[in-house]
Amino acid sequence: MDIFKKCYEFTRADDIKALGVYPYFRPIEENEGPVVQIEGKRIIMAGSNNYLGLTGHPHVKEAAIKAIEKYGTGCSGSRYLTGTLDLHIELEKRLAKFFNTEAVLLFSTGYQTAQGVIPTLVQRNDFVISDKDNHACIVAGTLMTKGALGGLVRYKHNDMEDLEKTISKLPSDSGKLIVSDGVFSTGGEIVDLPHLMQIAKKYDARVMIDDAHSVGVIGKGGRGTASEFNLEKDVDLTMGTFSKTFASLGGFVAGSERVLNFLKHFSSALIFSASPTPASVASALAALDILEAEPERVTRLIENADYMRKNLIAKGFNVINGRTAIVPVIVGDDSLAFQMWKYLYDNGVFVNVFISPGVPPGRQMMRTSYMATHEKVHLDEILSVFEKAGKQIGLI
Repeated sequence: MDIFKKCYEFTRADDIKALGVYPYFRPIEENEGPVVQIEGKRIIMAGSNNYLGLTGHPHVKEAAIKAIEKYGTGCSGSRYLTGTLDLHIELEKRLAKFFNTEAVLLFSTGYQTAQGVIPTLVQRNDFVISDKDNHACIVAGTLMTKGALGGLVRYKHNDMEDLEKTISKLPSDSGKLIVSDGVFSTGGEIVDLPHLMQIAKKYDARVMIDDAHSVGVIGKGGRGTASEFNLEKDVDLTMGTFSKTFASLGGFVAGSERVLNFLKHFSSALIFSASPTPASVASALAALDILEAEPERVTRLIENADYMRKNLIAKGFNVINGRTAIVPVIVGDDSLAFQMWKYLYDNGVFVNVFISPGVPPGRQMMRTSYMATHEKVHLDEILSVFEKAGKQIGLI
């Protein structure tokens, strides 16, 4: 059997391209935040994770340029050896203060952070207990666990009754790590953290929350899920990314200095990867400056998302209700999803289309997300095009 056979037999993407409705890998030619240029056309961006609109902020861009001038374009080594800059240390200290934790450890990407933390901590006889809707990086990290007599168990999405049922069956003397998204990346729901923490304490489990879609979105001054529920002293580890609110690239985990010290010396994903680039770290530092100085950006972001959520529902769309920057519009069919995406795109609006098996059948969606820098004129144009698209395909 040729290992490439499956590659040649995969034609689904080609079929969709032939229909002219392929929505993926569209190159952005210019980016001003709320408005981008794709294939020479002005497009309102309603699918970005640039939540506070900082990727084009002058302070962020200037910081990146100055970092390149001082340090060059890369670190040419891992954090463990020659790849640690004073910039890395500065950002770790600033984030630890921001999140009110003992320490922070940087990774090269957010995806890599989960792979660096979970399998390093969850070893023989240990268990990782994971929400079934957790992000793919957590799934990948859980599958790397080495628990010969332990390993991975999963519970129903945000279902605390099922979490307790699941964890109660595990050996009482085993190590346990509960891992959940703070804000779930597909539907935008917030984890039931107070209930989750009660269960964790009852069964002597540690907790890690992925705040990739939470920082800059919920919590006091955008400090994330633990802050949202006044549980900053209870959550053991918070992981996140710089590719959203922090307008850059990289990842981090925040928590106890002793735990992070252990990760520094045993996490393969950290030890054997090149460290975050100077420009990336400087950009994240500059974005943190702005987040701390201008918390009103978080308020504007949620106001924009709430405005869209309310008005999409009023127009008759099936919207997953919530209070984060993610506003998913359920379409319920792969073919209709592609058709609706194409209509939106042709009329100047870019969103993310989620189809099966990425989402369960019947949950195919237009996943929209908003920025603090969207203006009302942008939002109203998105609503107008959505209404026309919904009527065009018979969705409303």
